[in-house]
Amino acid sequence: MIQFQHIEYLIGLIAIPFLAALYYYTLRWKKKVSKKIGDEALVKALTKNFSPLKYSFKFILVLLAFSFAVIGLSGLRSPSGTTGVKRNGIDVMIALDVSKSMLAQDIQPNRLERAKQLIAKLVDQLPNDRIGIVVFAGRAYLQMPITNDHVAAKMFLSSASPDMIPTQGTVIGDALKMCYAAFNSKEKKYKSILLISDGEDHDEEATNIAKELAADGIMINTVGIGSLQGATIPDATTGELKKDADGNAVITRLNETTLQGIAAAGNGLYQQFTTADEVSSQINNQLKSIDRKAVNEVSSTIYQQYYQWFIAAAILLLLLEFFISEKANHLATKKPPFKQKIGSNKWNATLISLMIFLAVVGNAFVVPLMAQSENALIKKGNDAYIKSDFYAATLQYNKALELNKASNMAMFNLGNALYKNGKTSEADQAFDEAIANSKTAIDKSRAWYNKGVVLQNSKKLAESIDAYKNALRQNAADEDARFNLQKALLEKKQQEQKEESKKQDQKKNKDQQKDQQQKQNENKEAPKPQPSKMTKKEAEEKLKALLQQEKNLQDKLRRTGEASPNKPEKDW
Repeated sequence: MIQFQHIEYLIGLIAIPFLAALYYYTLRWKKKVSKKIGDEALVKALTKNFSPLKYSFKFILVLLAFSFAVIGLSGLRSPSGTTGVKRNGIDVMIALDVSKSMLAQDIQPNRLERAKQLIAKLVDQLPNDRIGIVVFAGRAYLQMPITNDHVAAKMFLSSASPDMIPTQGTVIGDALKMCYAAFNSKEKKYKSILLISDGEDHDEEATNIAKELAADGIMINTVGIGSLQGATIPDATTGELKKDADGNAVITRLNETTLQGIAAAGNGLYQQFTTADEVSSQINNQLKSIDRKAVNEVSSTIYQQYYQWFIAAAILLLLLEFFISEKANHLATKKPPFKQKIGSNKWNATLISLMIFLAVVGNAFVVPLMAQSENALIKKGNDAYIKSDFYAATLQYNKALELNKASNMAMFNLGNALYKNGKTSEADQAFDEAIANSKTAIDKSRAWYNKGVVLQNSKKLAESIDAYKNALRQNAADEDARFNLQKALLEKKQQEQKEESKKQDQKKNKDQQKDQQQKQNENKEAPKPQPSKMTKKEAEEKLKALLQQEKNLQDKLRRTGEASPNKPEKDW
């Protein structure tokens, strides 16, 4: 489909009616001047060599040349194909444990943060592989579907926390099932799962599920995060240590047995976490043993350009106008009584035509060169971004924007680089600019989506929900935006529940303080006790009855305790 690369330049066509009005005004002005001279014979003698028809024809040529130049500069083009990138890779699903036990600090700063560092290192070492993320605790959720967008993978990874899953625990079996569901079921190879957990719970189902997945051609590698000695778990909400039902501090320990069994059943490798570099290198070497599939991916669209034809037509029309004289044709001509002086009408017209010619020729070459320079700067920025040099990438994108402030690609990439540099507010503004500069619904959807990710990671949940909704309005088929919208809605609901619980606790504390104050006041005003009128025998009989009731109650509680399960409820 034919389209304009710089459709904003078409606004120059608005000048055509003004040029036509200027031509009409010039003709009227000439008539008025002729009438003011008065002597009709004298006017005819002075203008006998002037041809109104040629004057009008020359104006039409200039007008057409201007129109062709504007259309040429707007970059008329049509897609003629795409450039593809061939890669050999596999699909890797990463199952990350985000239960509260992963907040233990036996590995500094804590288990979860070191697991994130490991995944980030591994993502950098798998440039040709597609990656997906599943997070799990008491339930498993698909955090990110399988994609080759490694930048998005790191964005999703940064937001992983125990708060995103309301049910605590460690359901490794469910996490493996969720990873399997994310794979292409038609392929029997080219797939692997990386499980990162402290293995806190004994999930008996996990080993059996691992055997089933291995039979389907999936390699399962596991990484144990934590120490065998164990550590306490800090409670983020209270600032105190996590305690069990008996009030004792919870000690969470690395359960290597479960993770080793899963790796063995999944034909994979188990490693206890040491350093992110060492473990990621060993996992990468293990993944290299898997057969890889060749995949062709579309990287960019090739366009057939037509601007040069319009620019050439404009130049030819200006040259033609330059060589056409305004003089009328006569059978006999006389030599002029004097030589033409520089500064006369003929030379003025020549100079004006030459200036227009140079301006159009200059634009014909300068604009494409500017476009090439802009693309080169964006490419340099992309290369720096891939190398994680986000500061250098930001500089290159800003240089590209200096050449073309309306560049959607440069502004969109600038937003990503700013976000990776930790400048979330500036990234938010960049995505707003990218949305304003977007010419297609897909470009707007991508910008709205990235804006939503930035806002969600900044805990601005209401704004992120609006951003994801806008992304879906532009592209209803964006499953990532739909998934993140659901997650943001869930986080907002949890946030509201926490705030409501906090308000209730504050109200409860106030009520308790009020009751205590009231009791203190009552004690101050309480009357002195009166001597008992009960006899000694009656008091002894009443005491025996109370002791018998207490014995019966203890027997009942003991029978209830024997019937109850021994395993306490776990919320970490």
